[in-house]
Amino acid sequence: MAYLALARKWRPKAFSEVVGQSHVVQALSNALDSGRVHHAFLFTGTRGVGKTTLARIFAKSLNCEEGMSAEPCQQCSTCQSIDEGRYIDLIEVDAASRTKVDDTRELLENVQYAPTSGKFKVYLIDEVHMLSGHSFNALLKTLEEPPEHVKFLFATTDPQKMPVTVLSRCLQFNLRVMRPEQIENQLVKILGSEAIEFEQAALHALAKAADGSMRDGLSLLDQAIAQGGGAVKTDVVENMLGTIKAQHSEAILQALSAKDVEKILHVIASMADDAVDFAAALDELLMQLYYISMAQLAPAAFTATDANHVLINELAAEIDREDVQLFYQVGLISKRDMALAPSLRVGFEMALLRMLCFEPLETGSVGDSGKPDAETLNTAASANSEKALEVSGAGGASIKTGSDPAAPIENRTPAAGIQPQTSVAKQPDAAQPSSIAVTLAGNNEWGELIEHTALAGLSKQLAMNCACEKIDQHEVKLSLSPKLQHLLKPERVDEIQRYLCDALDRQVEVTLEVEESDKETPAECLERLGYEQHAQTRQNLHNDPGVKVLMSEFGATINEQSIKTV
Repeated sequence: MAYLALARKWRPKAFSEVVGQSHVVQALSNALDSGRVHHAFLFTGTRGVGKTTLARIFAKSLNCEEGMSAEPCQQCSTCQSIDEGRYIDLIEVDAASRTKVDDTRELLENVQYAPTSGKFKVYLIDEVHMLSGHSFNALLKTLEEPPEHVKFLFATTDPQKMPVTVLSRCLQFNLRVMRPEQIENQLVKILGSEAIEFEQAALHALAKAADGSMRDGLSLLDQAIAQGGGAVKTDVVENMLGTIKAQHSEAILQALSAKDVEKILHVIASMADDAVDFAAALDELLMQLYYISMAQLAPAAFTATDANHVLINELAAEIDREDVQLFYQVGLISKRDMALAPSLRVGFEMALLRMLCFEPLETGSVGDSGKPDAETLNTAASANSEKALEVSGAGGASIKTGSDPAAPIENRTPAAGIQPQTSVAKQPDAAQPSSIAVTLAGNNEWGELIEHTALAGLSKQLAMNCACEKIDQHEVKLSLSPKLQHLLKPERVDEIQRYLCDALDRQVEVTLEVEESDKETPAECLERLGYEQHAQTRQNLHNDPGVKVLMSEFGATINEQSIKTV
């Protein structure tokens, strides 16, 4: 007899054998036992979680010769023929290969005829979202008013692609992604029944690699048995999956704790020799950092069964909490950018090197007395008095004003723990900051942001006369005084949005409302600063000792109209 794959051999034949979908099983069982069975059901979820399996069991329950119930007899010819895939009144259709409207019309031609042997004619359409729009339209009328002897069972991994008119006519059940422990327990049960030797660590790795799909887990188990010569061994599974080995993961964590770059590079070289998947290795490292953070901040809730608790607790005591959070954040950003690296190994190496290159910023030093020294207090007071505008970019970069008004925006000190990766201020010459931007620095952040775009002409004039009501990562909300409404043109608002997106290196939406605002516009700020600077210049001139001598000794007077601010 030909070998039957585990995924087919151990496919559930009754609701009681289904793993991880108790919410769906309960609902279907109640409907069958009460006789309140809807005419159309939609099963959704990722691949390999039991959509088609549940539909077949449901069809078996409907047509069992012992009567409709949630527990089909499994002995009658109907139950056995459905299990063997040859029941004439269960019409299974793969919508991915029959997408045309003619296929659907051909399928529906026989809907009106009574079932051949069973009580119901069941149409099971897999990957139903693949049907064309015309096919759905052809199906719609029948789906709305089907004959009493017809039931429709749909399965799909992408219900968003289905028309709402079809969705509204179905009872929808969303099947859950299975937890690794559920898959692992099922693998243990199967291997016990098959009398196959296994190592628990190997099954744990297979369950994680299955990524929530029982079918994927059984397929991987078949492969592990074949490669392991009839047994499931940890080293074979690790090589098969390309997963990072425990000793590699632990060595990297210890090297991070000791900030030992040479050891990290040595471990990575060893991982490359073992053909480790570096993307999966970064995921594993992030998980270990999560465990360390849990051990530091919520030790009572840290109950992960796959963690080396002794090592995790040791590292939790050795590594600062701030460093753990920094390592994790750098790892997340590196995970996103890994596909752009020259190779996965380079991306992984750079992630670890970045973790060691940065440290959380110290907020101040403490003197011998145990109190912050004067310099620290002055620095903190200065920092608290500065106004900052931060707009996060796609690469984690930020614009921050107030730390050094005369410095170009790229050269200012970033916030602690943030590594600028992308220049978000595009200037013709970064070494020559706009004089208006320098004047506005620390007084009107919206105005300074305008100066770091390439806006010009009437569009810039409109922006300078708008008050900024709100600015965040995705939206800039502006207001314009009704007195200046003549400046407002839709194309100018579009130009402001376009140049802001270029400057910030991300998509932002600009909305502008005509209304009075209590906030100062950049134009008003410049006018105010000009008056204040002129007044300060006039006062400085009157207080100048040399000028006082000239006025007292020679009767000189100051021509107020000639005073100009340089």
